[in-house]
Amino acid sequence: MRKPLIAGNWKMNKNSAESVELVSQLREMVPDVSEVEIVVAPPYTALGSVADAIKGSNIFLSAQNIFWEESGAFTGEVSPLMLKDIGCQYAIVGHSERRQYFGETNETVNKRLKAALKVSLTPIVCIGEVLEEREAEKTLDVIEQQLKKGLNGLSAEEMEKVVIAYEPVWAIGTGKTATPDQAQEVHQFIRKLITQIFSKEVAEGTRILYGGSVKPDNVDQLMSQKDIDGALVGGASLKADSFARIVKFKP
Repeated sequence: MRKPLIAGNWKMNKNSAESVELVSQLREMVPDVSEVEIVVAPPYTALGSVADAIKGSNIFLSAQNIFWEESGAFTGEVSPLMLKDIGCQYAIVGHSERRQYFGETNETVNKRLKAALKVSLTPIVCIGEVLEEREAEKTLDVIEQQLKKGLNGLSAEEMEKVVIAYEPVWAIGTGKTATPDQAQEVHQFIRKLITQIFSKEVAEGTRILYGGSVKPDNVDQLMSQKDIDGALVGGASLKADSFARIVKFKP
């Protein structure tokens, strides 16, 4: 059985004090949740404060990005070892905003996720199509290319430690959401691809999250789909009550 994972990506929001307030409220709302893995991804500047605030709780810490070198002359970057040292257990890799605004490619996604695995951080690898690709019926082609290039060179053993997040770019922050059927179709395709690249056993164990305007009022339907194992939540994770409701989904 794949344990559902609900991750909140706070993006470039919340200073340290606001981050601690948010995660403290969340901690009070989900103390008894054990059947779902709860992850929060604050901005870099708040990681240390949030790490302290969630000590001893059922909430895990993620970075929103990760660099592929462990140290060196890379001004402005944050290394896997630094993230591990500050208390992270997860790292988001290849988010569509990183691809869109900062030149992230399938090749750099591959380097980042390998760097995360090297220090025992769990990478949450994001893939997804833009609106033009969806309308041109190229969704599955785009997903296949992103997945194959992003996972290039991974062993089956390494793949077992990777989380995939399918985020249709046209649904991120737009209020539009893929229908449960649309999301399930792509999730099923991703699982089939992982079977082809690795094995059925690896594919059956891989958690595939859905992201793209996930809210309290649509999470139940999404999570009722066979191949959707959780959610990567943006805006709705910035309020403790809405994120707690998503964590406590009712499929």
